[in-house]
Amino acid sequence: MRQSIQELVTLYQGSLFAMAFNICKNIQDAEDVVQETLVQYITTKKEFESDQHVRAWLIRVAINKAKNINHTFWRRNKLPIEDYMETLVFETSEAENLFETVMQLPEKYRIVIHLYYYEDYAVSEIANILKLTESNVKIRLSRGRGMLKETLKEEWNDDK
Repeated sequence: MRQSIQELVTLYQGSLFAMAFNICKNIQDAEDVVQETLVQYITTKKEFESDQHVRAWLIRVAINKAKNINHTFWRRNKLPIEDYMETLVFETSEAENLFETVMQLPEKYRIVIHLYYYEDYAVSEIANILKLTESNVKIRLSRGRGMLKETLKEEWNDDK
C-alpha cells in the first residue's frame, strides 16, 4: 500500500513536525526532518500493510532523523524554545504551562508522553515504533508522569 505525498502531507505533517520538534527543539530542524522523512518515503521501495503502518514508519524515520540532527555540529546553533512558544496558540494558560513542562522533560520521557497523549498511540504501538518493550514504555510513561506531577505541583504551590 502506497499513499500519495499530498495525502501524507495533509495527514501527517503536523504530527511529524511535533515529534521532530520534541526532539530537536528547533523549528528549522523540525521542518528539515519532516521534509527529509517525506523524501525518504518517496524514494523507498517499501510496501506498507496499512495506514497505521505508514504512520508508524514515518514517525520512526522522523525520530531517527531528528536524533541524527542532535548529533551534528550545527546543533549548537539552535533556537530557544521561547521563540517557538510564541508561535503556538493554546486554549488555556494551563495547556500552555503543561506543554512547557512536557518540553522540559528528558527526551526519553518526552517522546513517549507525546506519542501517548498527543498522538493517541497505545503502549504496544509506542513500543513497536521506538523498538522498546511494552514494560519499558510503561515505565517511561510512569516516570514522565511523576516528573510532570512534581514539577507542576511545585509550580502550583509557588503560586499560592
